[in-house]
Amino acid sequence: MAKGEKSIGIGLCGLGTVGGGTFNLLAEGQKEIVRRTAVDIKIVQVACLIDNPACDLSHVKVTRDVFDVVNNPDVDIVVELIGGTDLARQLVLAAIAQGKHLVTANKALIATHGDEIFAAAQQRGIMVCFEAAIAGAIPVVKAIREGLAADRITWLAGIINGTSNFILTEMEEKHRDFDDVLAEAQRLGYAEADPAFDIEGIDAAHKLSILSSIAFGVPINFDSVYTEGIAKITQQDISYASELGYRIKHLGISRLTEDGIELRVHPTLIPAKDMLANVNGAMNAVLVHSDAAGNTMYYGAGAGSKPTASAVVADIIDVVRHMDSAPEKRTPYLGFQAESILDQDVLPIEKVRCAYYLRVEVLDKTGVMASISTILSNNLISIEALIQKEASEFLNGLTKAHVPIVIITNRIVEASLNKAIAEIEALDDINGEVTRIRVEALEGDHG
Repeated sequence: MAKGEKSIGIGLCGLGTVGGGTFNLLAEGQKEIVRRTAVDIKIVQVACLIDNPACDLSHVKVTRDVFDVVNNPDVDIVVELIGGTDLARQLVLAAIAQGKHLVTANKALIATHGDEIFAAAQQRGIMVCFEAAIAGAIPVVKAIREGLAADRITWLAGIINGTSNFILTEMEEKHRDFDDVLAEAQRLGYAEADPAFDIEGIDAAHKLSILSSIAFGVPINFDSVYTEGIAKITQQDISYASELGYRIKHLGISRLTEDGIELRVHPTLIPAKDMLANVNGAMNAVLVHSDAAGNTMYYGAGAGSKPTASAVVADIIDVVRHMDSAPEKRTPYLGFQAESILDQDVLPIEKVRCAYYLRVEVLDKTGVMASISTILSNNLISIEALIQKEASEFLNGLTKAHVPIVIITNRIVEASLNKAIAEIEALDDINGEVTRIRVEALEGDHG
């Protein structure tokens, strides 16, 4: 260590994919980190249940108990990478009580216990950094919290789960079925053996609730996020969306309205020319609209050992740079002063207004389309685009069959659409349920 440099001790809890990446990145980037901080940042203890063979632990104290790290007087910063919420919450609160600064990549922890953690940390003057919890290597937390600090943000939308994006991309580009692509995603390590958190939208909902809080200065409202996954998306829907000039993406959307905040995760048709529509594979992207900057987009690798470790180490550097600052001079956890965090109503999905893609299987006979049009009109819903297939495309000479009708509606409150769908499904000539996917034209949306 050069003369004048001080040393900061890191306690690393968790040595899995992200923990191993963080361990090695700190070791490999030591000279560059010293150039940036004039501080010798050293891992002094690692807590892990199983050693990571990719990490050389020969010069580091290793324990199987994460609380040994918290109680180690040589540890200045605790890095929580164990995942889950119960033990992680205990660990983080114990670290705060011991006066240790915190870095975490745990979006579930911040989404479900963030308000409690930030309140405890503020009382002790402790920094809590969580850039790696959202979108991996993309510095979207800092971009919204600090880069757009002068702006009033009106909405944001993002592809914030790489697994779902990979699946939808493969389904579209290679015309594969959902189950087939999901199995490959599991083989490649994009999806867990139990993929529910990814494909049902829970992971994205964790991230969206945090981003919304930073964007609008409200409490973290994970329990209020409307969440819908991608398992019901079919090749048929992807094909019709393309025919209409759209692509289907799994989006997290939050919008500030006069009636409250929209907070929703669901499959969405967006125009094929839009930037978000062209984010493919396992990549992530977040589009933010603010009054002064307009639309800004943040794109990059949303997961993986090195990309996520990059965000973790950047947070460690951030903590080191501000450790000697008075707590009141530091950037607030959510970008707004704690006393200025304002609770606002979250709109139930029934009150959200957007356009819709509807696919309905109908008996190929005269008058069915007229009945559907009448129902839509009576509910003040207009048809903006329509695909109506001929029976000859499906029958091969047979006399009757159910054929698809695909409709894009105008923007309408969802409660009105629900009523119309119930009436359509009650018609005798309708087969099964109406498929409904929300439609957004984000790049043309200015609040």
